[in-house]
Amino acid sequence: QVQLVESGGGLVQAGGSLRLSCLVSGSILGINVMGWYRQAPGKQRDLVAGLISGGFTSYADSVKGRFTISRDNAKNTVYLQMNSLKPEDTAVYYCKVRLGLYDYWGQGTQVTVSS
Repeated sequence: QVQLVESGGGLVQAGGSLRLSCLVSGSILGINVMGWYRQAPGKQRDLVAGLISGGFTSYADSVKGRFTISRDNAKNTVYLQMNSLKPEDTAVYYCKVRLGLYDYWGQGTQVTVSS
């Protein structure tokens, strides 16, 4: 059973930065697909950033140039560095990994950006 625990969310002013962390139980060496999603109130959960084996990354257009996804295999952790935050980035952020045929989700961490 894979468990994910996100942290690093909080309240920040527009233009500020946050780094989200997703600690994965067990080794992440065998995990080839990782992603950060977000869900604002009343909206669907959308992919923000993805990372696949080989180091390939993808980003939602709304965050390109501001957010960076990365992984640290030694720490079993996936990160989302968020810079130049905007009020519209306010949402609950979720980490997801795919292992084999299964997707595993964290519990989410709230990010609130004030104007």
